[in-house]
Amino acid sequence: MSAHIGVTGLAVMGANLARNLARNGFTVALHNRSVEKTDVLLEKHGHDGDFVRTETLQELVDSLEKPRRVLIMVKAGKPVDSVIEQLEPLLEPGDIIIDAGNSHYEDTRRREAALAAKDLHFVGIGVSGGEEGALNGPSIMPGGSKESYDALGPLLEKIAAQVDGKPCCAWIGTDGAGHFVKMVHNGIEYADMQVIGEAFDLLRSGAGIEPAEQSKIFAEWNQGDLASFLIEISAEVLGHVDSKTGKPFVDVLVDAAGQKGTGRWTVISALELGSPTSGIAESVFARALSSQAEQRKLAQELLAGEEIDVEVPATFVEDVRQALYASKLVSYAQGLDMLTSAAKEYGWDLKLDEIASLWRGGCIIRAELLKEITKAYAAEEKPANLLFAPAFTKAIAEVLPAWRRVVATAVQLGIPVPVFSSSLAYYDGLRRKRLPAAVIQGQRDLFGAHTYGRVDAEGTFHTLWGEDKSEIAAVDTH
Repeated sequence: MSAHIGVTGLAVMGANLARNLARNGFTVALHNRSVEKTDVLLEKHGHDGDFVRTETLQELVDSLEKPRRVLIMVKAGKPVDSVIEQLEPLLEPGDIIIDAGNSHYEDTRRREAALAAKDLHFVGIGVSGGEEGALNGPSIMPGGSKESYDALGPLLEKIAAQVDGKPCCAWIGTDGAGHFVKMVHNGIEYADMQVIGEAFDLLRSGAGIEPAEQSKIFAEWNQGDLASFLIEISAEVLGHVDSKTGKPFVDVLVDAAGQKGTGRWTVISALELGSPTSGIAESVFARALSSQAEQRKLAQELLAGEEIDVEVPATFVEDVRQALYASKLVSYAQGLDMLTSAAKEYGWDLKLDEIASLWRGGCIIRAELLKEITKAYAAEEKPANLLFAPAFTKAIAEVLPAWRRVVATAVQLGIPVPVFSSSLAYYDGLRRKRLPAAVIQGQRDLFGAHTYGRVDAEGTFHTLWGEDKSEIAAVDTH
């Protein structure tokens, strides 16, 4: 039997992608370093479609139609390089290696260039939706050459989530573009999850609303403009009762959030690009802080709170909902703005309307909001920043008073809201006519002769601080 595609690495994600492909009519060759996993998959799910059992990579390659498509689903980093090294001598020019894991985009760019020199295609694809998405339809973000997508795209589009009859899959751009977009998706996901956690804390610590009641509030929010996968599952988590203790499930969970690195990568890349992703950065730092158990325990004994006694307004729940909407919107705005910066840096032709549409289904950040975001970037006049799109400019103006009230109340109550507050600061930073960066420019010129620009003249200048404090054109200092 000639297989359409081979999958090597049959842990849960790899196995589910293989099953998804088979369910959609493709013959899938299976390979795993330990053959036992292959046999377990075939025993449990062999009825999903047509599979070819192989025991070696050579057998896997020999079972494939040309151009051969081999999908790798192993741990990011050295394991991916190891599989590529083993596969490369077995393949022929025009064959395609696909990395569907959470690889760093720079690794993908390096691998793509090295394999292109040997007439092999390398495609890094971002896959979002977790185990369930991999099986039933994920959001798929493929990079690589356009030529490779012509051979691979029909398979990926068939297994992707479908929204309004369209697949949540499209060619993103060359080399590492697919993995970069997936990384930013995960950064937005971090911020989205953190800001939902902040809303929970505000409603409980500020308004005294217990998890069971919050579950109903979140379920109601999920019927409006906050409708999203993360709001939906938050309602389920908050409504769950621990079977052992009878306590709310969230109260028996350790309040230390783990991370696998993609959020951190997003922030590091944003710093390198000079792209302000403050909300995403704060969400990563919040996870790091949550994990500092010993310091937090000491802080509870040593650090004063001095919270102000504040009467929470009757509108507080609605205020939190509006502030949550605004902060979520800023997370998307920062992520999409980062994509614009990356496109310029790496020469990618990133279409933000297409990318937003890919996130409407299958992925973790799928949300009703993305329909309007897609419309904003599909418009003839595309906004320089998502917040500048007329629909969102109006929406933020309407919720701004509530957003300010919530952040002010949180500060007075001593409730940390790093993403709520940093997102508001980002918004205010964008709209202010003058920022304190002017003072920083003066400081930099005084201590390091780093020069400055003037509002009333072209060019760059330097003040002779150690002399008579006269100003000279910067070119005269070197």
